[in-house]
Amino acid sequence: MKAALVLAAALAAACLSTPAAAQKSYGPGVTDTEIKIGNTMPYSGPASPLSITGRVIAAYFDEVNEKGGVNGRKLNLVSLDDAFSPPKTMEAARRLVEGEGVAFIFATMGTAPSSAIAKYLNSNKVPQLFLISSASKWNDPANMPWSMALPWAPNYTSEAAIDVAYARAKNPNARFAVLYQNDDAGKEYLRGIREALGADADKAIAMASSFEVADPTVDSQVLTLANTKADVFMIYSVTPRACAQAIRKAHEVGWQPTRFLASGCANKATVMVPAGLDAGKGVLSLGALKPFVEQPKDDPAMSAYIDFMKKRLPNADVNNVAGLYGYTVAEALVVLLKQCKDNLTRENIMAQASHMKNVPLSLLMPGITLNTTPQDFRPIKDGYMLQFDGNDWVVASELLRGT
Repeated sequence: MKAALVLAAALAAACLSTPAAAQKSYGPGVTDTEIKIGNTMPYSGPASPLSITGRVIAAYFDEVNEKGGVNGRKLNLVSLDDAFSPPKTMEAARRLVEGEGVAFIFATMGTAPSSAIAKYLNSNKVPQLFLISSASKWNDPANMPWSMALPWAPNYTSEAAIDVAYARAKNPNARFAVLYQNDDAGKEYLRGIREALGADADKAIAMASSFEVADPTVDSQVLTLANTKADVFMIYSVTPRACAQAIRKAHEVGWQPTRFLASGCANKATVMVPAGLDAGKGVLSLGALKPFVEQPKDDPAMSAYIDFMKKRLPNADVNNVAGLYGYTVAEALVVLLKQCKDNLTRENIMAQASHMKNVPLSLLMPGITLNTTPQDFRPIKDGYMLQFDGNDWVVASELLRGT
């Protein structure tokens, strides 16, 4: 709590500063010409398909730098491979902070890797900005005042509640089968389902089955869940392979429940294509990012993203939600750093991150903006239900408000 009060005081001082006090103020990793940014990404290992996010971030920063940088400073991204392994994330974070002298750590992929370094970064008062996880644990400014996530949808607890409400609106007596990743994020998703079902949870959940990230297949779990003949199948994983396998196997055995896919796996390129487009038809998922449109007619932001990808990463699949997300989180950081102006101390960077109000980003869907306060570190709280139509993800609901 003391650390959180220090950050609040830093912002108040910045807001009330006189012209004499409004001089340049830098923390580690910042000079008149550069902001050094640390990042880890799974360029290898089971989550390596997600590494497109890191490549898009780097390309976005390259484009910003070619246009003069942020307030005249170039963005120097130092991105290391952690193979989605928490011990490797810890090793990389120490190298970035103690060896490279970065200003902050940005966009670490995944709940487990981000959790592994949170205590170290908070103890050393190094911002852990816009880490990539929907776990609700990151909304804890009293105990983790230097950590803030920027997920692609509301946090797992809110996502589960929205999914359950959507399913029960269609079938009030629905029975649920749940496949979840056996880590903190997967367990939170399952807990969110139970909380949303309330007193009916034990009766409504036909079965919940877990899997490990490194498991080569989830076929046996899906077969067991299919035998329950549940009305709703909820699939949680951050690894595209498991999500694709679950969709494909359920389809192969003729199980046809209403299917909800965790927002992090709502990816045509890495999940729906490997699963089989026919097998994925009708799958639902919550999202805050615009679904990819190959030929946008009235969306200059989507057109700009497509042009960016074709120019900067011509060999990448432009219809990969991990790419859209990388573009979005990079854009968010640039907005934040512009907001900091010439006060680029670690304290002010974090203070500005905790005072975002109605910040628009080009690829967020209508009605969704970034909002934070010193007491609420959740930039995104709402989303839309998306449905895969056999070719692309399309919007299937009005704006759904999270808690």
